[in-house]
Amino acid sequence: MPPTFDAAKTLAALRSSARISLDLLLVLAMTTVSLWLLGRMWSIVWPLVIGLLLTTLTWPLAHFLRRNGWPPALAASTVTVLFLLVATGVVALIAVPVASQSGELTDGVVAGIHKVREWAAGPPLNIGDDEITQASDAAIARLQSSAGSMVATVVTAVNTVVNGLVTAVLALFLMFFFLKDGPRFLPWLTRQLPGRLAIDVPIVVARGWNTLGVFVRSQALVGLLDAVFIGLGLWILGVPLVLPLAVLTFVSAFVPIVGALFAGLVAVLIALVSNGPTDALIVLAIIVVVQQVEGNVLQPMIQSRGLGLHAAVVLLVVTLGGSLAGIVGSLLAVPVAALVAVVWNYLREQLSEPPQEPATDEQHTGAAATP
Repeated sequence: MPPTFDAAKTLAALRSSARISLDLLLVLAMTTVSLWLLGRMWSIVWPLVIGLLLTTLTWPLAHFLRRNGWPPALAASTVTVLFLLVATGVVALIAVPVASQSGELTDGVVAGIHKVREWAAGPPLNIGDDEITQASDAAIARLQSSAGSMVATVVTAVNTVVNGLVTAVLALFLMFFFLKDGPRFLPWLTRQLPGRLAIDVPIVVARGWNTLGVFVRSQALVGLLDAVFIGLGLWILGVPLVLPLAVLTFVSAFVPIVGALFAGLVAVLIALVSNGPTDALIVLAIIVVVQQVEGNVLQPMIQSRGLGLHAAVVLLVVTLGGSLAGIVGSLLAVPVAALVAVVWNYLREQLSEPPQEPATDEQHTGAAATP
C-alpha cells in the first residue's frame, strides 16, 4: 500500500512555511524602510562614513600620542593637522611634476595626434584630410546643438565638486571629534541603552570598529603593492612622472574599479605621449597583469583573512555593490559585508547552545552503580 500524507503533519508544515514567509516579508519590509531612510539622510551619512574610515586610518597615531600623556584634544588636533599636511603633500607631489613637464606632454600630445592622422591617411584606412575635416565639422555641429545639455552637465559637475568639498570638510571635522572623544563613546552608549542592549550593542560596535580598521589597512597595503610594482615597471621603461603616477595609483586604490582604471589610463597615455606606442602597450600589459593579480588574488586573500570573509564573497559583494550604487557601492561593499558578518557571528554566538561534553567512562560506571 503506497504511503499517504499525514493531514496533521501537512498542516503543521504549511503553517510553519507561512509563518517563516511572513517573518521574511517583515524583515524585507524593515530593510527597505531602513535603506529608504538611509538614502534620505545620505548627505549626513556619507560624511560620517568617510570620517569613520579616516579615523580608522589615523587612530593608531592618535592612540600612541594619548598613551604617552598627550591630552585628547592636542593629540586629535596634531593628527588632523598632520593628515592635512600629508594630503596636501600628496596633491603637490602629483601636481608639481606634472606642471613642470606640461610643456613636454603637450608637445607630445600634438605629435601623437599628427602621427595618428598620418597613420589613418595611409593603408589600410586611407582616410584623407577632407574626410577628417568633415568629421570634425560634424562633431562641432553636434556639440553646438547639444549646448543646453552641456550647460546642464557643467552645472551638475559644479554641484558635485561643491558637495564633495562640503563632504570633505565635514569628514575632517568628524574625524577630529572621533579622535578626540572616540574612547568615551562606548561608555556613553552603555549608559544610554536599557537591559541586555547595554551589553550586546557596545560589543558589536567594538568588533565593527576593529573590522573597519582591518579594511582600511588592507586597502592601504593593496594600494602600496600596486604603486610599487607599477611604478617599478614605469621606471624600467623610462616613462616620465613615475613618482606622481605611483602616488596616484596608491590613492586610487581606495576607490575600487574606477580608481584603478583612471590611474591605469593616465599611465598609458603618458607612456604613449612620451615613449611611443610600443612602451604604451608594455605599460598597459604591466598594469593589466598587476591589477588582475591584485584584484583576483592579493586583495581577496588579504581582505578575507583580515575581515573573516571568503575570497569569493569579497568578489561577489564588490560586484553587487557596484551594480547597485556605482563607485560608492564598490567602495562600501566590503566593509558593509564585513559588518554584517560581525553582527551575524555575534547573534550566532548568543543563540547557539554550549557544546555538551561527552560522558566519560567513570560517569557511566557511576551511573550504572547508582541504584
